[in-house]
Amino acid sequence: MAQPSIDTAFVEEFEQGVHLAYQRMGSKLRNTIRTRDGVQNKTTFQKMGKGEATQKDRHGQVTPMNVSHDTVSVVVEDWFAGEWVDDLDTLRINHDEMLVAQESGAAALGRKTDQQITDAMNTTSTTQDSTSANIDLAFALQLMEKFGNNEVPDDGQRQAVVAWEHWSQLMQITEFTRADFVGQDQLPFPAGMTAKRWLGFMWFPHSGLPVPTSGQHTAFAYHRNALAHAIGQDVESNMQYHNDRDSTFVLNKMQMNAVLIDEEGCVSMDIQD
Repeated sequence: MAQPSIDTAFVEEFEQGVHLAYQRMGSKLRNTIRTRDGVQNKTTFQKMGKGEATQKDRHGQVTPMNVSHDTVSVVVEDWFAGEWVDDLDTLRINHDEMLVAQESGAAALGRKTDQQITDAMNTTSTTQDSTSANIDLAFALQLMEKFGNNEVPDDGQRQAVVAWEHWSQLMQITEFTRADFVGQDQLPFPAGMTAKRWLGFMWFPHSGLPVPTSGQHTAFAYHRNALAHAIGQDVESNMQYHNDRDSTFVLNKMQMNAVLIDEEGCVSMDIQD
């Protein structure tokens, strides 16, 4: 006897829904760093050094800069998020169990994507110690100075991701919250906005940051080009009915990984909660 199968149109709609859910509620960090699609197992990102201008005599030869070219490689990883949906259970509940499985899978893969990225960030050797138990104005100014002295481009692509506890600390800094200092349009309060540009960084909170010790989170400040995210297969889904279980197995999967490219452009910060 042939095993029952799920309608093709329904599967396609479900797959599209998972992809959209992942984009909406999945990774918070993926769009803040370099991304490369279509990777087959392994890819290489270029890291270029700094050139230096020179002079020349009249009719003389120009001295080449001989900019160094290094490479950073990353191997993509396979990750899966699956769930059984019992056929008769769908008759006992008053919500769309397939939709729940869809959004749960997308959220799980989103958290894993962010973990890959924070794991890459955590390999940096560039650190900053807090000048106090919490984030304060002096700490933020020191961070700005570090990026400036490291010649990290101040081009609007600097990011600072902090724990929610750190976000609460930022909200107590007058220079961070008052329109007198940052202008009305940059306040973090309107429309429930949870991101704010300040001192050249886009600051935003995240619940998935590492915990080095109890009562601490590791926050990161970085430039978009200091990290890269390789994608072998973007988030996709499939489902199959199993007659022996009278259930449908909903499988969400992806093939991705992240890597640190420039340590000077990524700063790790262990901060008290």
